[in-house]
Amino acid sequence: MPSLTVWSYPTPLGVDAGELHLKRLVEQDALVVHDAIAVIWMPGAEEATVRHLHHDTTRAATKCAVLGGLIGTVLLVPVAGAAVGGAAAGAWTRLRGHAIDDDFVDELRERVVPGTSALFVLSSGARADAVAAFLATTEATLLHADLGTEVPDELRALLA
Repeated sequence: MPSLTVWSYPTPLGVDAGELHLKRLVEQDALVVHDAIAVIWMPGAEEATVRHLHHDTTRAATKCAVLGGLIGTVLLVPVAGAAVGGAAAGAWTRLRGHAIDDDFVDELRERVVPGTSALFVLSSGARADAVAAFLATTEATLLHADLGTEVPDELRALLA
C-alpha cells in the first residue's frame, strides 16, 4: 500500500541531502518510489520552488506529478497545481479529509515556510530498518500518511 512521507528540513538546502538519501534507499531496495517532489523555499521568497524529481529514483517519472495537487493545496503554489493532471488533482482532493487529514495539512503548512525545504515522497514497500537508519543520520523531520485502502481509483491507476 502506498504511503506519503514528507521529509521536512530546517534549511532551504536540506532537501538536496534528502534527494541523495532517497536515491541510496532506492538503490538498497529499501523502498519503491512512485513519485517525489522537492520543495525549496528560500528566505524572503514569496513562494517556494517546486522541483519534480525526474530520474531513476521515481518510477512515475514520465507521468504527471501526482503530488502536485497536494503541494498546490498545502502551499498554494499555482505552478504546482497547474502541473498536475486532472485525475491526480481529483484523487488528492478526495484523499484530503480521509488519509490526509486537516491536521496533516496544517502541520505541513507550519513546517514548509520561507527558509525551509521538504521532500514529498509517494512510496511503497519501505524496509523499516533502512528507513530507521536514514532517520538516525538526518536533520529531517518525517511526516507520514499511510494511504492504505483510502487511495482513489485514479491515483491507484497512476501508480500502476
